[in-house]
Amino acid sequence: MRTRRTAASAAALTVLTVLATGTLSAPAHAAGNTLTVNVGTTVRPVTHVAAGGLYAVNTGNNPPLSMMYPLRLNHLTQPPPGGQQLGNGATQPCCDGLQVAGKVTSGGAQQFYRMPDIYPNFPYKWVSWADWESKVRTMVQARLAATGTTNVDGWELWNEPDWTWNTAAAGSFNAGWTRTYQLIRSLDTVTPIVGPSHSIYSHSWMVDFLTNAKNTGTVPDVIVWHELGDDSYLNVQAHVADYRAIETSLGISPRPISINEYASPSQVDIPSVAVHYMAVFERHGIRDAERAYWYEAGTLNGLLHNNAPTSSYWTYKWYGDMAGNIVQTVPGSWLEGVAAYDSTRKIVNVVLGGDSGNNTVKVNGLSALGTQVRVTLTRSGTTGRTTNQSAPIAVTTGTYNVVNGSISVAVNGMNALDSYQLLVTPVSGVPTWQQRYEAENATVVNANRFSSASASSGGYVGQIDGSADMRAASFVDFLVNVPQTRSYTMNIGYANATGANATQGLAANGSAWSTVTYPPTGAWGSFGASVNATVNLTAGWNTIRLAKGSPYFAGGTGYAELDAITLS
Repeated sequence: MRTRRTAASAAALTVLTVLATGTLSAPAHAAGNTLTVNVGTTVRPVTHVAAGGLYAVNTGNNPPLSMMYPLRLNHLTQPPPGGQQLGNGATQPCCDGLQVAGKVTSGGAQQFYRMPDIYPNFPYKWVSWADWESKVRTMVQARLAATGTTNVDGWELWNEPDWTWNTAAAGSFNAGWTRTYQLIRSLDTVTPIVGPSHSIYSHSWMVDFLTNAKNTGTVPDVIVWHELGDDSYLNVQAHVADYRAIETSLGISPRPISINEYASPSQVDIPSVAVHYMAVFERHGIRDAERAYWYEAGTLNGLLHNNAPTSSYWTYKWYGDMAGNIVQTVPGSWLEGVAAYDSTRKIVNVVLGGDSGNNTVKVNGLSALGTQVRVTLTRSGTTGRTTNQSAPIAVTTGTYNVVNGSISVAVNGMNALDSYQLLVTPVSGVPTWQQRYEAENATVVNANRFSSASASSGGYVGQIDGSADMRAASFVDFLVNVPQTRSYTMNIGYANATGANATQGLAANGSAWSTVTYPPTGAWGSFGASVNATVNLTAGWNTIRLAKGSPYFAGGTGYAELDAITLS
């Protein structure tokens, strides 16, 4: 919320510091830097880690689904059922997680429910334990009654307890965490519990919190903290390393990490700053991250103004276009970037920014694209939060000779606030629309991603096992974009080592369920087998679900792992 105390580091940031005038201080090394992209070095599957927000989605048309789809949203944090929070000057509460659940799921995201946002005020005004526990019961029971709602993957027990928890009235936060955790688990044994959600990362706070959590059997399923200072992206690597060391020292099994608020008020709308966060979150193993809610709700955290794009939207749209695997980037001074390689379409997608003047992007590992490649360079512009930009700005297009697997592209006259997209494709043969979709790039609910040398693009989804109810249902949602309204043949790559036929449910855009049958294959994690199904899709965006369990579906039989789908 806008009234929160910003936890910036005491160290002054040399570059990318926005002054009160809205200008940017001069970079320490304004030109002559090189961002290196190593296409052959895979970091992780594309999951669009940084594509999320706090209070990003409201009911109705704020934002439109048509604006959400291209971003491939990963994760959101929304108010809980019945939330009454009046954030940032709002006169009515908004964004109730149950009310927006259908839109969140359609957009491909999952969501936490931030429980203390049941209170109208921020900082929160504690009433009593009887009041709080009554509220907790009401919130949990409302979610349990929503039997058609999926993609709720966390109860966030509190928000920024380091300064919003009323110790004098409620006792210590660690004791309050334990008490609340135990109450929720008495009501809901399935939905993950996440926290502690400190406003900054603190070694001593994390040690104290986790020591108590381990001793009381209340370790969160997902670890959460915020990165809200002007230089926070510089600290992510150290914070992750410190947290992992604490886990190890306490004998706690590794937890996913969520940074469910990132970027300071002065920097959240600068495209090049977004690139820095994207890069460090992908590089250092963050599971999901959400843009902070400093201003207005329901705008994808400022990516839209009046439901139309700002310049920052295009940065996240380029990021959303990534498919296949995130590959290694090596920054040069403040020239930072995130890159992906889609091996099925032979597309290298680099999003970069952070320095001014004349700089270079060197891309290695391009031999599979041929002896010549097409390079297209585009920039975002810097409109800020309240000015629309209907499209990104074309910079250059050219053909480059690939020498020893590499090209070097000059990016001249850079603006340190802008982000840039550099697309590298073969000179010919690039498909006009994406036909192959990797399961590990899709929305994976109550299942897990794995790697295999035999899998397309090296990854697959397994442990698609749950069918008990809407909280435990296991499925994979593929968000696809097709050119025509018609029937498509869908080829599904799979593995099934049960020794018998397995089945999953198939539905497109919430249509009636059909059944896909997977004959047995040789081994788990070993791919090459496929089956065909028919799906009816409309021109534009569609969601295809393959499910072991899902609301309104009786449930699949046996077990199958998913590699990829191909539409034709």
